[in-house]
Amino acid sequence: MKILWAPWRMAYIRRFSSGNSSKCFLCEAARGKSDEESLIVFRGENCFVIMNRFPYNNGHLMVAPYRHVGSILDLREEESAEIMKLLRLSVKALGEEYRPDGYNIGLNLGRVAGAGLADHIHFHVVPRWAGDTNFMPVVSETKVIPEGLEETWRRLKSRFSRL
Repeated sequence: MKILWAPWRMAYIRRFSSGNSSKCFLCEAARGKSDEESLIVFRGENCFVIMNRFPYNNGHLMVAPYRHVGSILDLREEESAEIMKLLRLSVKALGEEYRPDGYNIGLNLGRVAGAGLADHIHFHVVPRWAGDTNFMPVVSETKVIPEGLEETWRRLKSRFSRL
């Protein structure tokens, strides 16, 4: 049996196995101590852009409203408009900083649709590169992320501030 150590996931696992899953990580991040600690790279008036702590690829971002709502039907018009604006801004920032070949942009609406956090709507922006799925996921069900979260945060925070 192969083992890949990922100790940073333990806090996430403990949180959800201890019955504290009622806490919303997006709400906590939005009112957190610092954007760097929360991995927020951009704040708008109604919505924000945050890095995914468990990314599919480097630069995996999420766009969410500050307000805790679980459905696109519950969004206010200004939140809907700003989400689209921040999705576009995210693609621009990632394009300038990482030069991906494409993007997956999506929303999992509801737990059965795959939403890990079903009660606070958020859109994923995942940069993709030709050949970014190598043998590791196939052979060992392991994804290699070559850049640390801290470095990705510094790069994207700087890039967003210049847009």
